[in-house]
Amino acid sequence: MLLRPHSGLTAAARAALLTLACGLPLSAHALFSDDEARRAILELRQRVDQGNEQRRAEQTRNTEQIEQLRRSLLDLNNQLEQARSELAQLRGQNEQLTRLVAELQRTQTDLKQGLDDRMRQFEPQKVTVDGKEIQVRPDERRDYDAALELFRKGDFPNAAAAFQSFQRRYPGSGYNETVLYWLGNAFYGKRDYREAMAAFRNLVNTAPQHMRAPEALLSIAMCQIELKDRPAARRTLDELIKTHPQSEAAAEAKERLAALR
Repeated sequence: MLLRPHSGLTAAARAALLTLACGLPLSAHALFSDDEARRAILELRQRVDQGNEQRRAEQTRNTEQIEQLRRSLLDLNNQLEQARSELAQLRGQNEQLTRLVAELQRTQTDLKQGLDDRMRQFEPQKVTVDGKEIQVRPDERRDYDAALELFRKGDFPNAAAAFQSFQRRYPGSGYNETVLYWLGNAFYGKRDYREAMAAFRNLVNTAPQHMRAPEALLSIAMCQIELKDRPAARRTLDELIKTHPQSEAAAEAKERLAALR
């Protein structure tokens, strides 16, 4: 084995090393003194120890660096895991908020629909009654239709009561003239002729050009006939023929008048 000469060794040390390397017997008196050999060996040991110490120190540093790197990796893994957990939590919160927003939107839509439905219950509607277009509230129309249905069923007492209730509840209604006409007929149906005449006369006085006015006059005459008041009936029939000469009621009034004479 070849040994590289070390620049830091003395000549004696180099000679000792060369002798040891070649396996030659060492003779202190032939080459150099014992003191020089001991110093060379001690120097050699010292340098070997220094090299070992340096290697141990370097190994310690490497171990510490590896440990530090391991701790850094563990910290990074912990941070990544925490980030994943926070991201999952945020996703869960986002999904919850999305559901909440959707639920609020549905609630808002339901409330708006409910409000619109309630508002429509009070919004006036256009209807045509007896050839005239009027504006009425939904409840107003409902009550009128209910009273008229009672009359059509022949329930004259309850029909009369329903029409009177309608008059009290809706004093300015566009139905009023028509209600007077059906109220008179309801009273006539229950043989309350005086109340019937009052309702018909109220219609004629309130709206003399109403399409039901000729029929109302004819009905007044019929009530007077039922009450055996023929003179009053003739006067009413004459009034009908004079004020509404082209009406169908006037043609019938002429026949009734001829019969009464």
